[in-house]
Amino acid sequence: MPIEAIIFDMDGVLVDSEVYWDKSRVEFARDRGKVWTDEFQRLAMGRSTVGWAGVMQEKLALDESIDAIIAEMKARVIAHYEARMPARPGALESVSHMKRHFRVGLASGSPTEIIKAVLSITGLDQVFEVMIYGDDVPRGKPAPDIYLEALKALGVRPEASLGIEDSANGLRSLKAAGMFAVAAPSPDYPLPADVLALADAHISTLEDFTVDLVQEIETKKRS
Repeated sequence: MPIEAIIFDMDGVLVDSEVYWDKSRVEFARDRGKVWTDEFQRLAMGRSTVGWAGVMQEKLALDESIDAIIAEMKARVIAHYEARMPARPGALESVSHMKRHFRVGLASGSPTEIIKAVLSITGLDQVFEVMIYGDDVPRGKPAPDIYLEALKALGVRPEASLGIEDSANGLRSLKAAGMFAVAAPSPDYPLPADVLALADAHISTLEDFTVDLVQEIETKKRS
């Protein structure tokens, strides 16, 4: 069965936003006299909205509610986006290019307001056929729910689809959904070897995410 659909993650794949999320969490913690570490950031990456807020609440030993943490973080991250949209090199072009050959969708665990802001600013809301938000599914990555929902909306089987992710939780989500997976970690957040081993291919820039690569993955796995 040939690959019919490509589903993109957003944070860390299309936009180098993990830097903004990390910066916002560092600022959030600092304003409370606490420290946000790289270890905490990796635990939060790729999770649903409630999931990463729970990591922050636990690791920073906060008395604040999950809702309060989410609200403040949304405001901080959107402010950074409005100042500068950090699209990864070749990312926006890659989506448009893939759309000429495959059906394309988005499956992002970020808060809905942030996803919509990014898609509107970049114009990708006019490119994606299907857009599934983390707030729309009961379980966040690494559970497969968000990808299964995207595939359901597209009417495509998992074995005929490929996803591209930057985080460990994202790659685990793709494989749990039964999809092909490309690892595209941000240079600032490289993935360990055992996580990269989950992927069918590994790229360092979206400029290398091509139709030829998708066909190579398909050929290798079908042989």
